[in-house]
Amino acid sequence: MVTWKISPKVGGPCTLGYRADQNKTDRTNCSDSMNWKFRPDQDPALEIRQVGIDHEGNYTCEVVATEGNFHKTYDLTVLVPPRLTMYCDDHGNPVCKAVAGKPAAQILWVLESNSTPKEESHDNGTVTVLSTLTAYSTNMTNTTCMVSHPAGNQSMTIACHPPDNNGFILPVSITLCFLSIIIFMAVIYYFKLHSDRLCLKTKPPETAPTHSPQDDTMEVEPYTTYVQKENIIYNSVSDLTVGQNLPQGLSPAT
Repeated sequence: MVTWKISPKVGGPCTLGYRADQNKTDRTNCSDSMNWKFRPDQDPALEIRQVGIDHEGNYTCEVVATEGNFHKTYDLTVLVPPRLTMYCDDHGNPVCKAVAGKPAAQILWVLESNSTPKEESHDNGTVTVLSTLTAYSTNMTNTTCMVSHPAGNQSMTIACHPPDNNGFILPVSITLCFLSIIIFMAVIYYFKLHSDRLCLKTKPPETAPTHSPQDDTMEVEPYTTYVQKENIIYNSVSDLTVGQNLPQGLSPAT
């Protein structure tokens, strides 16, 4: 009789068994990805299809025969190759990133060694390693990152350049110029509005001219006096003329 007893790190235990005397197999709580590789009466090897992190754990094979009982335990560890990416950060420094590898990858820089690696662990046991080349020489056109991992080594090359400050200065200059124009127009409008209010406050009220009766008298009196004098002269002349034309012994009536 052959029995595989599996205790994965994720999920419950499962068993695969074969009895040669009955030529019968059974399975308990095992996924379809686990099965006999060949016929168990010929080769009791276990096959795991599409191996993943969930399959990590202890695998024990027990054999019961006339010669005795035998067992062998295997500790299955799954290697996950990291996904390598490279990019340039905001300061123009090359960044190398080995994403979700198991175990953690090692990152090396060709020709340059001044880097700061950082690790980030995930719930599934994988680790992401990020390395930034801070002392990056602007004379170098290309920078190569090498990732060392038990599942295989990888490398990638990138060319980074210092950030262009003109792309930042131009929009800032336009914005400041626009704000200056708005502030200048606001100041002009304020002073214009303030000066109009001062003019309205200092302008004297318009009143209709007044004439007194005394002024009217002053304007009429000279004409009246002149008329009276003319009348006196006229009367004197008339009296004289009349007296000269009367007969002798008559005098003009008074």
